[in-house]
Amino acid sequence: MTTPDHSSPASQPPAPAARDRIYRSPLGIAAGVLLIVVVLWLGFDALIKGHGRVPWLALAGMILAVPLVTAFTIRPAVFASEDRLRIRNPLRVITVPWGAVGGLRSSYSNEVVAGSGTKYQLWAVPVSLRARKKATRRQERAAAEAARGITPGSSGGGLAPSGLGFGGFGLRGSDPGPARAQTDKVMDDLRELQERRAEAESAQGEVTVRWAYEVIAPAVAGAVLLAILLAVG
Repeated sequence: MTTPDHSSPASQPPAPAARDRIYRSPLGIAAGVLLIVVVLWLGFDALIKGHGRVPWLALAGMILAVPLVTAFTIRPAVFASEDRLRIRNPLRVITVPWGAVGGLRSSYSNEVVAGSGTKYQLWAVPVSLRARKKATRRQERAAAEAARGITPGSSGGGLAPSGLGFGGFGLRGSDPGPARAQTDKVMDDLRELQERRAEAESAQGEVTVRWAYEVIAPAVAGAVLLAILLAVG
C-alpha cells in the first residue's frame, strides 16, 4: 500500500498573497480624532441644552462636519500591492496598476502620474518641507564631517546642535536621524516597487476612479438641512 507523497508541489497549499503596504499620516489621524471629539462634544451639548432651532442646527452641523473631517484627516491612505497602487483620497478612490503608472513626483505635494498624464495627489503622504530641510542639513553635516575624516555622529559628549532625540535633547553619538524625510522615503519605496513590477502581466490594466459617496451623501444631506434651517429662519 503506497502512501501519498505530500511533498509534491500539487499537494502543497498555495502561497499566501503578499499583504498590501499601507501608508497613512499619523498626525492627520490624531488631528481628525481630536476635531471629531470637539465637534461631537459641542454638538451634543447643543442638542441637550439648546432651545428652539439650536438642536436642529447642531444636528445638521454634525451631519455635515463629521464626514468632512473624517474624509480629510482619517480616511486618506495609500495601499501598495504587488500589482497596483490604490489611493484613498478624501472624496475619491483611485486604483492605478503599476503598468499604468507614468511616474511618481515629489515637489510641494506627492503625486502619481498616470500614463495618460493625469495627476493624482497622495493625500496620505503629505510633503513636509520642514522635515525635508532637516534631512538636507543632516546630509550636508555628514558630508562635511566625512570631508574632515570624522565618522558622522561619532563625536562624543554634549547636546546635539540639531536638537535630535525626544523633546529636542539628543546626545552626540546617538542616531543622527534619517538622511531623507519620511515621506520622501515612502516615495522611494513606491518608485522601487513600480520599477520592479511595471512589466508584470498581472500589473497591467486601466486606471479606475470611484467617488466616495459614503462621504459625499451624508455631507450633502447635512449641508441641505443646514441651508433649509437657515433659510426658514
